[in-house]
Amino acid sequence: MSKKILITGGAGFIGSHLADELLHHGYEVRVLDSLSPQVHGEGGRRPDYLDPEVELRVGRVEDANVLNAALEGVDAVYHLAAKVGVGQSMYQISDYTRANNEATAVLLEALVQNPVERLVVASSMSIYGEGLYRDPTGTLRPGQARGLKQLKAREWELRSPTGDTLQPIPTPETKEPALSSIYALSKFDQERMCLLVGKAYNIPTVALRFFNVYGPRQALSNPYTGVLAIFASRLLNDLPPAIFEDGAQQRDFVNVRDIAQGCRLALEVPGAADQVFNIGSGQHFTVCEVADRLSRLLDKEHIGADITQRYRVGDIRHCFADISRARSVLGYAPKVSFEEGLEELAGWLDGQITINRGDEAHHELASRGLTV
Repeated sequence: MSKKILITGGAGFIGSHLADELLHHGYEVRVLDSLSPQVHGEGGRRPDYLDPEVELRVGRVEDANVLNAALEGVDAVYHLAAKVGVGQSMYQISDYTRANNEATAVLLEALVQNPVERLVVASSMSIYGEGLYRDPTGTLRPGQARGLKQLKAREWELRSPTGDTLQPIPTPETKEPALSSIYALSKFDQERMCLLVGKAYNIPTVALRFFNVYGPRQALSNPYTGVLAIFASRLLNDLPPAIFEDGAQQRDFVNVRDIAQGCRLALEVPGAADQVFNIGSGQHFTVCEVADRLSRLLDKEHIGADITQRYRVGDIRHCFADISRARSVLGYAPKVSFEEGLEELAGWLDGQITINRGDEAHHELASRGLTV
């Protein structure tokens, strides 16, 4: 008899790809999702991309009655449900705390009463703040937040106490968290709460720190989603991608199909229990390079990019993944190259209709003094 898996937030971008991966490997899949208008649009209808074999329950995780009904007969749980957005979290503080922290607490109380074979929680690279760096002497240095004076001077790179520019290197799971937004704090809380309660009640738990996920099915009209979706939304509306700072920030962009692979392995590998793993591509690109590549694939290179030379509160300079732990313990191996993944994304974008809300989001941040 196949095992039944519950995915909270499973009708969304990552969750639906995970559902496909699990169905392909013989699992039964149930999804609990609120079908948030910011992600799914008005109307609350089942997404067309969600496989017909997926059982969809519509409701919020923090509703204990809905949650307990969704947990009936379930062997394992993926907790993906969360509000996502560094900038938005800095002014919708109670909403983010309720949807991320409180909902996780409700889920854990339910699992204490009805334990499952495994709990996998989606964490985020945002908890690192700045990534790991090396100074000119070869000494490793965790990146420290840049001061307001430096940011106002448009001096973007991190420096050592002696003024030397620091070189970013892959960030491992051992780097101490440096929480620079309410969103990052809430993801760290989700991760720690799940691991702590899992350990106390003998529920094998795995936390996965996702890096910058991209691919088909991203919510293009959500201005607080991943940067590639935001760029795509603007380009499809013949607007230039708006890039904070100077665009030389380095990030790890990981295809959603590789994220789904990592999630499945976290369920299946016995030695993964009670551990934290980076799930990224192991590669890194600048934000400007990514915008340029996507523009060319969409035949929009004539539009260019709007490099704002402004800082958004909660942003960091460089962070990309060291995935050696996921490789060795999970057997995780990214399969989708960035070139292949971008081409797939561009193909999916062809014919998509999107409402650009990026200017709205920028105004919201600026009006609250959250950009410099």
